[in-house]
Amino acid sequence: MEEDMQAICDLLLRALQATRGGRKLVRLDYAVEPGRETVTAVFQSGGTRKIDVTGDSGTAMIYDIMKHI
Repeated sequence: MEEDMQAICDLLLRALQATRGGRKLVRLDYAVEPGRETVTAVFQSGGTRKIDVTGDSGTAMIYDIMKHI
């Protein structure tokens, strides 16, 4: 079964926004580039953080996002 990585990001975003630490998070954008997969966290301030999730399963991607937020 192939996982919908953007859907996982959208669901995780809603959970994070309900927390003190994630309330300023606006978006989690999943992108596939040649040889690389990333999630870009976008904050209310306009700041961003790019997270490498290349080869991750949905669960591993959640762990990687949580480590970098």
